[in-house]
Amino acid sequence: MPDDTAGSRDRRDVRTIGVVAYDEKLAERIRSLIANEPDVGEQKMFGGLAFLIGGNMAVAASGQGGLMVRVDPAKGETLIAKSHARPMEMRGRSMSGWLRLDSDDVRQKRELSKWIDIGVSYAKSLPPKR
Repeated sequence: MPDDTAGSRDRRDVRTIGVVAYDEKLAERIRSLIANEPDVGEQKMFGGLAFLIGGNMAVAASGQGGLMVRVDPAKGETLIAKSHARPMEMRGRSMSGWLRLDSDDVRQKRELSKWIDIGVSYAKSLPPKR
């Protein structure tokens, strides 16, 4: 029987490397502002901590730092033009309906609340996932 111990070890290491490096203080701030929403959940994804409404991602403490916000794709360009938000990029491609903000851009409670409201409102407009 072939010895595939090295291969098994490699696969196991890949699965256990998943250390989440998001800003835990930002996640706690988000959690406190979103706590009263019905059907709210949390899920580790994209190296961060996502907050979901009805199974749809609303906002996340990003693993790259700062905040990710899900928005109506039709409103994304307007939000970018009126704020410090920028399109989220994944694998070098801009993702319509997803914005990023640096931690400094959501330092104040009112700034963070505004973006959470935008993300939550859009997530609520989508059919719930089960």
